[in-house]
Parts: sequence; C-alpha cells; structure tokens
Amino acid sequence: MQKLSVVIVCKNGVDVISRTLQSFDGLTDDIVVYDSGSTDGTQQKINQFGARLFEGSWDGFGKTKNKANALAKYDWILSLDADEAIDEELKEKLLNNDLQKDNIVFELKFKNFLGNKWLRFGEWGNDRHIRLFNRKNIRWNDAEVHETLILPNDTVVKSVGGYVLHKTAANETDYENKMRRYAQLNAEKYFMQGKKAGIFKMYAAAFFTFTKNYFFKLGFLDGKEGYACARINALYTFLKYEKLNKLNDNS
Repeated sequence: MQKLSVVIVCKNGVDVISRTLQSFDGLTDDIVVYDSGSTDGTQQKINQFGARLFEGSWDGFGKTKNKANALAKYDWILSLDADEAIDEELKEKLLNNDLQKDNIVFELKFKNFLGNKWLRFGEWGNDRHIRLFNRKNIRWNDAEVHETLILPNDTVVKSVGGYVLHKTAANETDYENKMRRYAQLNAEKYFMQGKKAGIFKMYAAAFFTFTKNYFFKLGFLDGKEGYACARINALYTFLKYEKLNKLNDNS
C-alpha cells in the first residue's frame, strides 16, 4: 500500500464508478469519493467498494475538489474523476513511487476513449495531466470549470509510466451533451472575467478548432470517432462564445 489518498468528485457515475474504484485495489487504504447529489445509485456502488463516501454541495470544479481533498487521510492526493481508472502499469509505478519531496508533482498519461475507441490523435491524443501532488503545497484554483493546479515556483514535474484510462463518454450523443454543458459553464466564467467575443471570433475559433484537431493533430486517423470528437469540440468552441455574447448583450 502507498501512503496516498485517491480523491474523486462525482455525480451520477453509476456506469463507470465500479470500474474506476476496482482499479485502485491494492494501491491505498484511503479512497475518498465526494458525491454532489447522485440520483442513479452511485452512492450504493461506492459503498460496495469500501470507499469513504461524503455527500455535499457542488461549488464548481476547483472549490469542490479542494473541499474533497481536505477530507483525505494522507497529504499526497491522487486526484481523479469517476470515469478515470488506472491501468496495472500505472498502479505498479505509483506503489514504487518515492513520495518524500513535497515540491514534486507527478504528471500522468491518459488514454481517452469515446465509447470503446481509444482516441490516439486529435484533441485527446498525447494527453497528460498533473494528478498526483501534496496538498500541503498545492491546491486547485477556484475555477467553475477547466480548473488548474496552482504550482509554486519551485515545483518539479515528473512523469509516471502507465496510463489513466479515461472513459470520456459512452457515445457521441453523450459527449455532445457533456460539451454543451461545459460551453455554458465556460461562457459564464468568461463573462465573470469581463471577456468579450464578437461574431467573427465565434465562427473563426470554431473553424480553427476543427482544423487543428482533425487535420493538424491527425484526428482523421481515429476514423469516425476522430471526426465526431473534432466536430463536437468545434461545436463547444462556437457555443461558449455564442453564449458569452448573449450574456454580454443581456447585461
């Protein structure tokens, strides 16, 4: 066992939470799941795996993740989502990791799936994120969505072998609905930051997003799933600026 806490925030993750929790077997004796109002039986699944379940309000991604981290037994936090399991190689690397220096953070590689298709290219190809850190030195910012970690100047980033297995969405419709929700949240965040976006940027940014992900990042090599991912991400870009425009107009 490693002296780290796995911390997950979730809502309505009954279809994925079992696979995720099972992947941590033998890694740690502390798995914290903060649930913000599931209505699909997620809580019962969590209890079956012996994780520590906490239920509370949703305060946006950044604040909620910090609140969940405070509930952990250990200072070292492996921060994941309900649809993010780990493979055996990553588990082995984490078990043998030296967690002595508080200024080190660990960057993990991701395999992102649309349905059962591993997206090797495009938006989701070569995806990496810092997800293991010490909460004494590092916390999430307070962003409502697309939160980031606040890293001190002396932070050292190290990579870890293996993969986080991210079930991005069950299908194309699920993914599009998810990105529509994120577009609304990001528009609200931009509005609060005083940002503007004209009609030209709304269309140009969406076009550039599709072109970048489908052609420059070789998303077409992922077949129909690659096209779907590029299309939906372009739609997300268009919608967040469209919604931002409406918020600014209404104000």
